Amino acid sequence: MSKKLAADTKVALILGGNSGEREVSLMSGKECALALQEAGYQVKSFDSADKDFILNIQNYAPDIAFLALHGKYGEDGVIQGALEFLRIPYTGSGVLASALAMDKTRAKTFYSAAGLPTPHSVSLRRSEPYDLAELVGVVGEKSVVKPATEGSALGVSIVHTPDELGPAIKHAFEVDDTILVERFVEGTEITVAVLGNNNPEALPIIEIVPHAEFYDFEAKYETGGADHIIPARISEAAYKSAERIAINAHNALGCRGMSRSDMIVDQFDTVWILETNTIPGMTKTSLLPDSASKAGISFPELCTKLIELAQE
Repeated sequence: MSKKLAADTKVALILGGNSGEREVSLMSGKECALALQEAGYQVKSFDSADKDFILNIQNYAPDIAFLALHGKYGEDGVIQGALEFLRIPYTGSGVLASALAMDKTRAKTFYSAAGLPTPHSVSLRRSEPYDLAELVGVVGEKSVVKPATEGSALGVSIVHTPDELGPAIKHAFEVDDTILVERFVEGTEITVAVLGNNNPEALPIIEIVPHAEFYDFEAKYETGGADHIIPARISEAAYKSAERIAINAHNALGCRGMSRSDMIVDQFDTVWILETNTIPGMTKTSLLPDSASKAGISFPELCTKLIELAQE
């Protein structure tokens, strides 16, 4: 697709969907639609949960699709595959990278293959037996239990003592069929956004200070749920390491356009990567827009940049 002027470019803003993050997606989509209109684009919004979604997109015949979907059926390669079939260019990562990043278990395999430090974990499937004592022996008494293919901290629990592990696993299985029991790493929580395709660059690193015990759903999306400190209060060595890890994770998974990797910096200045998001939140309280703003990129400019990267 050759680049067009914004005024000549029809953008299909895809939002909503059927995941547990639907409401967040609706908020992201609303903000992105306004920003794209401000940038001069022709924008029409489409909810991927609508019965006639595919037909409506085809009838609109957009030049490009701007994805503001989060979670399953939007961030996992499903919608990307549909758009590939329809031959509609779209923002963000392709089918494979989206699927890999969405599956925390498989993403960790790629992190390890790329030499990126990630906390040791055990993957559990709903249909398979497991032994709680063995899990504690592998990951330690304090751990994090999380669904493997959900975002926005849905179904996530911090396990402080072994007797909390069973209920945490049960809670995670309410959200997903595959879950991760991961060693807990004490330290400073940071996130690193990356923009680019072949030569991605890291944006200013954000330190996240949640007002709850961890950066849960409410802390992510409710006003005042967490403090975002830019730049993160970490050593220069850890800062450079985090930038390198975020870019390498982006490349290892095959991401394009944008990504945002969440990490922990421990007391020894080791940076541990936890997960990578291929369609980060784009609400007023979201991290990617915050980081871009610190780099001098306004929200309309950020949305325009994502379209330009999709056009490359």
